[in-house]
Amino acid sequence: MRLTNFSDYALRLLIFVATKPDELVTIAEVSKAYGISKNHLMKITNTLAQGGFVETVRGAKGGLRLAKSASAINLAAVVRLTEAGSDLVECFNPVTNTCVIDKACRLKHLLHDALESFYHTLAQVTLADLVARPSGLGTIFALQARNKKS
Repeated sequence: MRLTNFSDYALRLLIFVATKPDELVTIAEVSKAYGISKNHLMKITNTLAQGGFVETVRGAKGGLRLAKSASAINLAAVVRLTEAGSDLVECFNPVTNTCVIDKACRLKHLLHDALESFYHTLAQVTLADLVARPSGLGTIFALQARNKKS
């Protein structure tokens, strides 16, 4: 299984925001920290806001923050949101499936079970688990920011 860049970047954005729990974080900061397009991050932020994971504050001193505690943000829920509509294999989507062996294929069920195991594993982890030692991540982000200025 391979996550889309959208999911990867969504998780990274959440990690960055979680390392700054008492601040509003700007998309520009996240963009700079990871070298990800601001436009792409805006789309991701919109999806995460609609999913209830982040909240946005408009205005000159605006930004984004977690909509709930990092311990309440389950990784499986985030990935399910950001991977919605991204089928592992063609036969998972009955509307677009053209596989001629679909009715007799046993692989489809095996892959479905594997995918559910993947989500089960992610369901055991929260965002708080990923940033349990935010000072280490904060140091990396600070170094990144300094290196980009040079």
